[in-house]
Amino acid sequence: MSRKTHEHQLAQRKAQRQAERQAERAKQRRMLAITITSIAAVVAVIAGVFVVVAKNTGNDTPAASDTPSAPSGAENKPQSIPTAIAAPPKRPKPLAAEVDCSYTKSGQPASKKADAPANGKVKASGTKPVTLNTSVGDLHLTLDSALAPCTVKSFLSLVGQKYFDNTKCHRLTVGTGLQVLQCGDPSASGSGGPGYSFKDEVYPELKYGRGILAMANSGPNTNGSQFFIVYGDASGLTPAYTAFGTVDKAGLELIDKVANAGVIPEGGPTDGKPATPVEIKTATAAS
Repeated sequence: MSRKTHEHQLAQRKAQRQAERQAERAKQRRMLAITITSIAAVVAVIAGVFVVVAKNTGNDTPAASDTPSAPSGAENKPQSIPTAIAAPPKRPKPLAAEVDCSYTKSGQPASKKADAPANGKVKASGTKPVTLNTSVGDLHLTLDSALAPCTVKSFLSLVGQKYFDNTKCHRLTVGTGLQVLQCGDPSASGSGGPGYSFKDEVYPELKYGRGILAMANSGPNTNGSQFFIVYGDASGLTPAYTAFGTVDKAGLELIDKVANAGVIPEGGPTDGKPATPVEIKTATAAS
């Protein structure tokens, strides 16, 4: 082996190790959002694009004048959006009348001050309306405790603490197999949370479709405050994300307009900030 070839191989190995370390650090910083099993996702991973992560901006906060504009063309916009609203999820086997909920302090500090709900028994029945008053209009949610009582309890607690008020929906995906709007991180970095976590409330038969409200996570049992609204195709999702309610038809049509305006790509051409900003001004639960 020539000296030149040996040096070249050493340089390649060094670059590979650096890339692996950077990827691991990035993984630890960010809130993983969606695992995609579609062919498009595989192609994106091969190309080096981390489709499953929310963002890769670290702690950088660009000034408004530095924020890039959405590119021209259709790559950053949905090719189509299904209009049929999915049937609300329903567990094949109902939960017990009451379940135990536990909320554990997480390793990361809260992005915005919040108290965890009290641990203990929660009723696994009933629905609760919540309205997200946003910069693009009102999104009416219906939370379902028969689906995910611990998740509903946490979400309502955060609503009551005004945790979601004046926060931005930081992620929009428009590609085939994954069309969601993701919100719930006051830092808008994709890695923020309430300072606590709780277990998944999923089941193998769980399906996602237009109108489903679900929790984002960074792996099993890492739910916090980030959630996503499925406005279109979700055929690439596995049943690993707690569904806890639905979004009304009028709200979905508002999100359609946001999606059709495109994304400012960050995790690939179909994944990034919505080009039309979506800010949650207030979140309120019906009394």
